[in-house]
Parts: sequence; C-alpha cells; structure tokens
Amino acid sequence: MKTPAKKKAAKRIAGKRHAAKANAQVEAVLAGYPNPVKSRLLALRRLIFDTADTTDGVGALEEALKWGQPSYLTSESGSGSTIRIDQVKAEAGRYAIYFHCQTDLVATFRELYPELRYGGNRSILLDAGEKLPEKPLRHCIGLALTYHARKRERGK
Repeated sequence: MKTPAKKKAAKRIAGKRHAAKANAQVEAVLAGYPNPVKSRLLALRRLIFDTADTTDGVGALEEALKWGQPSYLTSESGSGSTIRIDQVKAEAGRYAIYFHCQTDLVATFRELYPELRYGGNRSILLDAGEKLPEKPLRHCIGLALTYHARKRERGK
C-alpha cells in the first residue's frame, strides 16, 4: 500500500506532460538513502523530470534501476543518453549524477561549467551540504536527454 507521500509523489510525477510514473523499485531505493543525501537525490530526480518536461523532443522518461541506481532513460523518443543518480559510497555526504562514459557529455560539461566538480569522464559530483547548482545542472541534464537527437541532426 502506498503511503500518502508516495501517492503525492506519484501523482506529481505522473501529472507532468512528459514524465513517467514513479517506479516502485526506485522509490524503495531512494527511501533507503541517509538524510541529507536522500533529500538531495529527490531534488535531483525532480530536476531531471522537470528538465525532460520542458525540453522539446525528449518525450516520457522511463525511470528504472540500472546497476542498483535510479536511472532515467528516453526510451520513448530515443533522444538521449541514460542518466543515473546515486550517493558516492566512498565519501559520506556526497552524491553524483552519472552519464555514459563513452560519450563526450562530461567533457562538454567541463568546458561549459568548470566550477562544477567531476568524477572522471562519467559524473558530476555534488555535496549534500551545498545548494544544488540548479541552472548548470538543468543545462547538463538537457544536453544528456538530447544527446542522440543532436548526433542524428549532425549526421544529416
């Protein structure tokens, strides 16, 4: 049985123009994170759904678990590269947004936003004690959600 908070979250997500319904497995994984990382991951999740909702050509996101991490796929449109979110296990209070390491996404993000912290060629590292850098993250998420669509356009 869904708690009132889960019902409200599912309704909020499902009410979006493009967003997918909340995934029960993802909800369970997110519920298991320690605070304040959990609240930051939930904010990042909302930002991913909001960005998908306001980015042309993305369509509905599929929320799933990949490698045990909440993941966001553009299965409907095929427009983008998978985005994953998770806490950084080796560093308490740190979390990250992960991108496919065989893309040039993180290299592009480094050029655009040198002020962000990065984990190699696969992630943007964030600290739960700091405010979410919403504007640059929204742009990076939008670029990831349209990665394949942009590649197709360049190939024409």
